[in-house]
Amino acid sequence: MIRRYLPKSTEELIQWYERYAAPVSLLVGFIADNVLFRSIDLWATAFTMTLYLTCAVAGIFALNFVETGRVRNAFVLRIAPFFPVVVQFAFGGLFSGFFVLYSQSATLAVSWISVVILALLLVGNERFRLRYRLFSFQVSVLFIAILGFLIFLVPLILKRIGPEIFLISSIASVALIALYIGLVHRVMPEFLQPNLKKMIRSIGTIFLIFNVLYFINAIPPLPLALKEAGVYHRIERLPAQAGVGYEYRLLYEALPWYREYLPFAGVYHRTSGESLYAFSAIFAPSGLSTTIYHEWQNYDSASEEWTTISTVKFQVVGGRDGGYRGFSMTSNPLSGKWLVNVLTEYGQVIGRISFKVVDVSEPIHLEEEVL
Repeated sequence: MIRRYLPKSTEELIQWYERYAAPVSLLVGFIADNVLFRSIDLWATAFTMTLYLTCAVAGIFALNFVETGRVRNAFVLRIAPFFPVVVQFAFGGLFSGFFVLYSQSATLAVSWISVVILALLLVGNERFRLRYRLFSFQVSVLFIAILGFLIFLVPLILKRIGPEIFLISSIASVALIALYIGLVHRVMPEFLQPNLKKMIRSIGTIFLIFNVLYFINAIPPLPLALKEAGVYHRIERLPAQAGVGYEYRLLYEALPWYREYLPFAGVYHRTSGESLYAFSAIFAPSGLSTTIYHEWQNYDSASEEWTTISTVKFQVVGGRDGGYRGFSMTSNPLSGKWLVNVLTEYGQVIGRISFKVVDVSEPIHLEEEVL
């Protein structure tokens, strides 16, 4: 009687519980990645992603080796049906990690294309278990994973960002996938010949898409991340009370707590002659220094275009968990819609502050914050 409710084989076990295991593993992995990757412990993040990538490569290789029929070991054959699940889990962990990193590294208004691609890969990963048995599909997904990983890792190692670093990451990804294909050709040559043209086309297309996305600034400038940004009535930089470094005194308009979570532009009530300040705290790994720009833009309702009013640059020095802090200002701003784009020296958008300036006759009540 009890035997009716027990699976007869490993294959049957997977078939019974796959519909439950996949969503649960996705949810658990996504929560774990959010907790770990949002802590900005970049080397721990890199280590975890390396483990995911290693599991994916090992799982794909083992799966294909079993498919050749060369394996005779009973234990390996018994656990072989789990190999696609391991590969699926590893790719799910990688893509959820990429989703967290890419979405927090730049404003979604600019990097939404790359974030949407990662979201589709993350969600679609749960429907790809059977397709992981196709060698050309395996190589395509693996190349995306390697490329996404190196886009994050190479700037972390070289402590530099920019187009040349991205090209190094792209070329290194091609070299690594070629190394994997060469290994497969040496051990399992029967997999390569019927899939070679399809793999070359797929790798070339992925390479081209990622490079186009980078040079249209749709890929965020990893590993930089905007920790905090806002517009204020006044900002003062003062010596820290502890005697080390500086602290910032910020004066701002009090808003209901829920406004922070609503996608609406803030309102800045300006009296005649009052200046406007933009503050940003940008995280960069220790040893990485780069130039950051605050680009002030005002919306011209007549031409229906954004006009750049001023651009202010300052250096960012990595290593501070709360981000390297800096601010800029504009005097006597016009009323209407405004943007402050936080940019790298290559024009990539790290963050964006949107707000509306409204003229008032009397100063409004301000609150103070010290950072």
